[in-house]
Amino acid sequence: MKHPIQEEEQKERLRTRVHASPAAAASALAGEIRQLIERNRAAGRPTVLGLATGSTPVPLYRELIRLHREEGLSFRDVTTFNLDEYYGVPRTHPESYWRFMHEQLFAHIDIAPERVHVPDGMVPRERVFADCQAYEEKIRQAGGLDLQILGIGRTGHIGFNEPGSGRESRTRLVTLDAMTRHDAARDFLGEENVPRHAITMGVGTILEARRIVLMAWGRAKATIVAEAIEGPVRESLPASFLQGHAAVEVHLDEAAAGELTRFRYPWLVGRVEWTPATTLRAVTWLSATLGKPLLKLVDADYSEHGLADLLTERGSAYGVNIEAFNRLQHTITGWPGGKPGTDDTNRPERAEPAVKRVIVFSPEPSDDVVGMGGSLRRLVDQGHEVTIVYLTSGSFGVSDEEAAAAAELIAETAAHGGDAAGESFIAQVRQQLQAKKAGQIDPPEVRRLKGLLRRGEAREALQVCGVATGRARFLDLPFYENGRYRQFHIGEADVRAVAAVLTEIQPHQVFATGYSGDPGSVAAVGFEILTRAFANAANASWRAGCRVWLYRDMKGPWDPAEIRMAVPLSPVELAQKLQAIYRHKSQRSQRPISSGQPREFWQQAEAHNRALADTYDKLGLAEYEALEAFQLWPVR
Repeated sequence: MKHPIQEEEQKERLRTRVHASPAAAASALAGEIRQLIERNRAAGRPTVLGLATGSTPVPLYRELIRLHREEGLSFRDVTTFNLDEYYGVPRTHPESYWRFMHEQLFAHIDIAPERVHVPDGMVPRERVFADCQAYEEKIRQAGGLDLQILGIGRTGHIGFNEPGSGRESRTRLVTLDAMTRHDAARDFLGEENVPRHAITMGVGTILEARRIVLMAWGRAKATIVAEAIEGPVRESLPASFLQGHAAVEVHLDEAAAGELTRFRYPWLVGRVEWTPATTLRAVTWLSATLGKPLLKLVDADYSEHGLADLLTERGSAYGVNIEAFNRLQHTITGWPGGKPGTDDTNRPERAEPAVKRVIVFSPEPSDDVVGMGGSLRRLVDQGHEVTIVYLTSGSFGVSDEEAAAAAELIAETAAHGGDAAGESFIAQVRQQLQAKKAGQIDPPEVRRLKGLLRRGEAREALQVCGVATGRARFLDLPFYENGRYRQFHIGEADVRAVAAVLTEIQPHQVFATGYSGDPGSVAAVGFEILTRAFANAANASWRAGCRVWLYRDMKGPWDPAEIRMAVPLSPVELAQKLQAIYRHKSQRSQRPISSGQPREFWQQAEAHNRALADTYDKLGLAEYEALEAFQLWPVR
C-alpha cells in the first residue's frame, strides 16, 4: 500500500523517513531486512540484496552483525550483489570494496562465500564489457534484487553513476568525478593514489530492484539530498532518477534532512508553531528571498510569501522585524569569553567569571584555526586560560611526498648536528616509505614522522594566535591511531582520555566541532567521544557551569537562524587567522580546482567568513570584514 503523503511532506517526491540518529535508522532498516529474509525463507525463496560501500551503510552492517550474533538471524540463504568496485584495485588492497565488505559484514555473518558477488576490478580492459554483462546476468539468474541499499555522494551519484549517467545505463566501466576522487583521498592516503576508474551497476540496473532504500547522514549531505528528493529529475543528479521507481524509501538522520522544505521552510508546506527559532528562520529567509534588510520588510511581503499566519499570530511586520533584528544583533560580540563587568542579559556569553578556563577541542590539527582562529586569538588576548586539545595526530592527512621531504630536512639537520638517534630514525622512515605499497597503512615510524610534522605545524599556528606552546595537548586517541578512515571504533580509552582532560581543567567554556557531521568522519567520532565524556561527568560540580560552543567546518554556509554567537574579525584579525591556517603546510591544496571553490583551504576559510559577514550585512546589521559563528550545545 502506498504511503499516504502528509501535509508537511507534499514537496517530497520520495518517501522519506527521518530518524534521531544514524544508529536509530540502522536499527529500523535492519529490522526490515530481517523481516524480508524471514518472510522469504518461510516461503521457500532466497533473499537477494544489493549492497553499498562507504561510511554510510556501516551502521546498518554493524546492526545486521548484532542481529546475527545476538538474535540468531541467519544469512545462509541470502545472496548479495555489490554496487561497485574500483578498477585496477586488487581484492587484497586495503581500499578494495571486496575487502571492505568482508571486513564490515561478510566475515562476521554466516553467508556462503559463493553467494557473495562484487564486481571484479582487475578484469583485463578488453574483457570489461563482457564481464559487466555477465554480472547483470548473474543478478537475473538469482531472481533479481529484492532490496537495493544505496548511499549518495556529494555529486548526487548513486553507486559510481556520476553526473551525466543516463537512466537506462547498465553495469559498466566509468571515470570518477574529481570531487568523488577528492572525497576518497584520505581513504587512499592521498588523492594521487585514488583510482580514476571504477566498475558500477548502472542506474537502469539499480532501478530494476523491487525495492530501493537510500541512506544519508550528516549536514554535508543535506543539500544534495534535498535536491534529489524535491528537485526535478535530471542526468546531472543521478539520484533524482529514483523518483521514477514505485518503491523507494529514503532514510535520513536529522542533520541530513535539514534542507528539506518541511524542516527548513515549514511555512511553505503547512501550519507552523511559531517559536522564536522558527520565527527567526522565517524572517531571515524572507529577507534573503526579497533582497531586503530585515527592518524594511512590510506586511505585504509576509502575506505574499506564505507568512500571513505569522502576522496573524504576532501582529504587524514591524514588531516581527524588530524582534528578529534584535535577536541577531544580540548574537554579535567581540568578547567570545564574555565581557567582564557588563550586563550580560543580551550577550551570548556570561560576564563572569572574568577569567574563564577554556578548552578548544580540535579533532585534527588545523580544525581549530580553520573553524575559529580569530575567536581563539580574542580569547587569549582577553586573558582567558585557553587550552587547545588535539584529539588525533592527523597523520592520515599527510602525503608520503610531504613525509619524504620532511625526512630529508631532518636527515640533514641530524647529520650536521651529529644526532645518531635522529639519523637512525630517518633511516627507518626512508626504508619504510620505499617498502610501502599503495594504500598500505603507514608503518610505525612513518606515522610517527607524519604526526610530528602536524604537531609542529599546529604549534606554529598557535603561536600566530598568541597561544603559548605549553597550552597545547596532543591526545593521539587510540580510535585514530589504531584505525583507518571509515573504520573507526570508539573505545573506553578514548573516552577516558578526554574525560581526564575535562576533570583536570574543569572548564567554564568548551569549543568543539563535529556535531551533525558524517558519523564516520574524524570530527564526528571525536564529538561522540566528547559527548560520552560529558555524560560521565554529568554529576561533576563544574559541569553545570560549563557551556559548550560549536564551531563548524566549511561545508556549506551558516543559516543565520542557527547562530547563537557571531564574532567579528577585523582585516588584521582575518589576516592573522589566515596566517595561522597557512602554517599547516602539509594540508594545502586539499580540494580539486574543478569543484568550483577556492583550492587552498585557507582561501576557503576566508571566503566562508567573508560570506557570513556579507549575509549579516544584507540583513541590515553592521558591516564587518568577516565573521566566525557558533551554536550553543545542546542545539535547540
